[in-house]
Amino acid sequence: MSFNLKNLIKDFEQIQNPEKAKILSRFFKTGKGEYGYGDIFLGITVPQQRLLVKKFFDLNLQDTIKLLRSKIHEHRLTALLILVKKFEKENYERTKENIYNLYLDNTKYINNWDLVDLSAPKIVGNFLLNKNREILYKLAKSKDLWEKRISIISTFTFIRNFEYLDTIEISKILLQDKHDLIHKSVGWMLREMGKRDINILKNFLDNYYKIMPRTMLRYSIEKLPKDIRAYYLKK
Repeated sequence: MSFNLKNLIKDFEQIQNPEKAKILSRFFKTGKGEYGYGDIFLGITVPQQRLLVKKFFDLNLQDTIKLLRSKIHEHRLTALLILVKKFEKENYERTKENIYNLYLDNTKYINNWDLVDLSAPKIVGNFLLNKNREILYKLAKSKDLWEKRISIISTFTFIRNFEYLDTIEISKILLQDKHDLIHKSVGWMLREMGKRDINILKNFLDNYYKIMPRTMLRYSIEKLPKDIRAYYLKK
């Protein structure tokens, strides 16, 4: 069997689930005026997609990007998971850089929170781990919701390597953002930072808790001791 794009699309068609697609469409807010408006779902789970990634890992980059530009959500996520797998297994820095650049050139298709969260740390974060990170600050100041989420979620890789400065600085940029999905993503990264260094999180909170959106604050303090959570919420 040839593991090409045409056969991958056929596999999608064979395992699609219309009933689950309806549930996912509601869950990912595809209604008019919602953040996922117009997105199309096939009703295929992430574990099912990961099996397709294993099967079609050798799909060439050109076809992978073609899949990423699909109107169908699962097509885009599978394409991103293939890119992640290719990036992780690649030994040549130039090829890694090519995947990273392709990712940033196609952010308009990385347009829901699961697409960002399952790919940004593993491609953008990993590539920038030992490099200049100015691009993240540019993304943080973008007018695009998903580019802003990419900017903060990419810092998860740095947090896992006990580097917190970029998470703190990008959180400051996004502190007054109006979208709930940014509040949640910033709060999540601050929480992850606090799990590794509670004092750095407390220092951030002491400086900014008065102006943090409530959702961001709640997410950031979720793993703190009960008395410390109560302290910030009451104040």
